[in-house]
Amino acid sequence: MKGLSNPSSAFKIQTMTKKKILLSAAIILAAADAFAQGNGIGGINDATSLVTSYFDPGTKLVYAVGAVVGLIGGIKVYNKFSSGDPDTSKTAASWFGACIFLIVAATILRSFFL
Repeated sequence: MKGLSNPSSAFKIQTMTKKKILLSAAIILAAADAFAQGNGIGGINDATSLVTSYFDPGTKLVYAVGAVVGLIGGIKVYNKFSSGDPDTSKTAASWFGACIFLIVAATILRSFFL
């Protein structure tokens, strides 16, 4: 028992005991997690149905945002055209490209995921 009277060896034993307890707890948690993964296919099917149920409202939201951006861009182009700004064609092209992108992006995303 000579080793236990030394404070540093007692600290080492306590540290080793704590490490063993933590390692045991980690192994038990990992094993419990492995047993909890019973119905993976059901979870994937549930997630798929949830994602597909959000696509119709999401697509309509993107179309609504596209309409608002289109109106704002149209007003901006009209104001530039009325004032005789030479930069009107560049603004009109970027506005038209943004509207086309929103419509095409919503359609392509819908075709990929549904």
